[in-house]
Amino acid sequence: MKQIIQNLKTGETILEEIPIPKVKPGHILIQTKASLVSLGTEKMLVEFGKAGLLAKARQQPEKVAMVLDKIKADGLMPTIEAVFKKLEEPLPLGYSNAGIVVDVGQNVSRFKIGDRVISNGPHAEYVLVPVNLAAHIPDSVTYEEASFTVVSAIGLQGIRLLNPTFGETVVVYGLGLIGLLTAQLLKANGCNVIGIDLDERKINMAKSFGVEAINIAQGINPVEYVQSATNQVGADGVLITASAKGDELISNSAQMCRKRGRIVLVGVVGLKLNRAEFYEKELSFQVSCSYGPGRYDDNYELKGMDYPLPYVRWTENRNFQAILSAIAEKRIDVRPLITEKIQFEDYRKVYGELKRKDTIASVFIYSEKEYRPKGPFKIKTHELKAGEGKIGIIGAGNFTKMTMLPILKKVNAPIKYMASSTGRSGTFLAKKYHIPYSTSDYHEILSDPEVELVIITTRHDLHAQMVIEALESGKNVFVEKPLALNREELEQIVQAYQKAEKALMVGFNRRFSPFVQKIKSLIGESNEPINIIANMNAGFIPSNVWVHDPQVGGGRIIGEACHFIDLISFLTSSEVDKVFMSGLGINPDIRTDNASLILKYKNGSQGIINYFSNGSKAYSKERIEVYSQGRTLILDNFRELQGYGFSRFKKLKGKQDKGHQAQFERLIKAMKKGSEALIDFNSILNTTKASFAAIESLQKGCWVTVE
Repeated sequence: MKQIIQNLKTGETILEEIPIPKVKPGHILIQTKASLVSLGTEKMLVEFGKAGLLAKARQQPEKVAMVLDKIKADGLMPTIEAVFKKLEEPLPLGYSNAGIVVDVGQNVSRFKIGDRVISNGPHAEYVLVPVNLAAHIPDSVTYEEASFTVVSAIGLQGIRLLNPTFGETVVVYGLGLIGLLTAQLLKANGCNVIGIDLDERKINMAKSFGVEAINIAQGINPVEYVQSATNQVGADGVLITASAKGDELISNSAQMCRKRGRIVLVGVVGLKLNRAEFYEKELSFQVSCSYGPGRYDDNYELKGMDYPLPYVRWTENRNFQAILSAIAEKRIDVRPLITEKIQFEDYRKVYGELKRKDTIASVFIYSEKEYRPKGPFKIKTHELKAGEGKIGIIGAGNFTKMTMLPILKKVNAPIKYMASSTGRSGTFLAKKYHIPYSTSDYHEILSDPEVELVIITTRHDLHAQMVIEALESGKNVFVEKPLALNREELEQIVQAYQKAEKALMVGFNRRFSPFVQKIKSLIGESNEPINIIANMNAGFIPSNVWVHDPQVGGGRIIGEACHFIDLISFLTSSEVDKVFMSGLGINPDIRTDNASLILKYKNGSQGIINYFSNGSKAYSKERIEVYSQGRTLILDNFRELQGYGFSRFKKLKGKQDKGHQAQFERLIKAMKKGSEALIDFNSILNTTKASFAAIESLQKGCWVTVE
């Protein structure tokens, strides 16, 4: 299928060929019939991509601060590499889609194949969306009209926050696409509407909808006009739907409001508020978030958990339904807003001329095609050598893109497949690293007899299922940590592993770092107990991010601190016997990312892991201290190792190296020539069980023995 992609590094807008997404539980697959170009948002992204590095930095000063912190912690070159790889990430354009359902996932009851629906899917021939981000199209509404639904919901949510009553006067500041839709919705709500803009065509369009509109390019003072039109009372509310860098719009909005008036920001403007303007009138100000309640909530959007209607009357999905009803009943008319209908393949006509002032709305029309699910998408004719064991990679996230694939390319790894859930990011990486096939269905990898090794780098909740399926398919498996999220998953993996007699490896890379290997050589293989302290300045991650979800990410202790359990086990040459974990706060949650773990090893060694997220980003992210036989070793951020009490060693310094390259070099060598396991499977099990024991210890407030 084809999809429009924006490259933020080069500024190029391309029509990319990628695999059709594979339907998954709680989702529907839609064949697109029409999609609306959101000129404001898409113009901003396209122009950002075309801007130089300095201009990009000026547009996002908060990101510059993050980059500077990363330079302090990780060094200049790793930071530069990370920034450029981030900019290379393919960005889909569009979010107002209308089409027909061609496939439904498990646990979907609201939709069936053949339903006409809208969604917030991008400009693509097929889109995969969760059920709460789709709604049925009434029979009387065309696909072109329906494609306005999601953009209209943005304006509707702003209106809901403003909460106007019948007969109130509301100013719509900015009569672009969202502004014109918002003005119509306000008129349908029984409001007197004053529209403000600089474009005469948009002014006339607003007037045709019964809006009292003024063109301030003609020298009209908007504050004086609104005050005069309201008999010096002022507007009851202002909805700002414009985009401007300065603070003038917010100041004008305050001045044109009546006492205790309301201002809602839907667009993007400067937010330097004048306290006196707001204080004297007791004005209310609020920023509107996209389509409505549920937006950016994974429980609502991805897991399909609806908010109860008696308590949250208008969710983003119910806003979609309200818009579709208004279009069907002719309470709003979107047809006059359509400036042009363009065939999807002619997309350059739109993106080459985004600055045209005569354009209000462009709609892409998609050609009629019969839906036929296809196998893996072939990138190029180049093939790997016959008889050589091939690799299939499942997961195209940041770790795969920024760390793993550059290393695998260096060691000439024979990769045949790149799988990603949408097909978009996987195709981008397949092209960049000359991987022959991209697919959105990882089962294509498992069924290919040429594939010898499967590498899994997906979200944590998919690891166990995919590991088991890969082992049962007769594949060797390398999976990024964690191996499993709970004991039940782990037991199922052990059973599949014992039956398959294939290698199973976990990405505990830090033990392969040259700095850690040096520590190991310095302390030797003695059974003498040692003390190790591992400090992890992990950095703050908002509580709503998936890594904190026990069912999806497992939490940061199971999902990330396991790295350090493995590292300490490697250095002590022993296994964890029992664990005690204490979390920050009076009643710490099991999802804590501020905790201290004490590990007691079978050979008497002790390990302490301080995993904190409340430290400064400017400080080193990882620090390891080893105490053994009157000697001390300090490893700072995997960049510098210092020794104390050693007669022939004082310091080892170099670029940051957390062991990824050595790990993958050994993995590929083992795959091609055969060798012992990179990490003993019993050690992997012990580390995984120790992470579970840490959570149990926090819950019970006592030491927990590792089974």
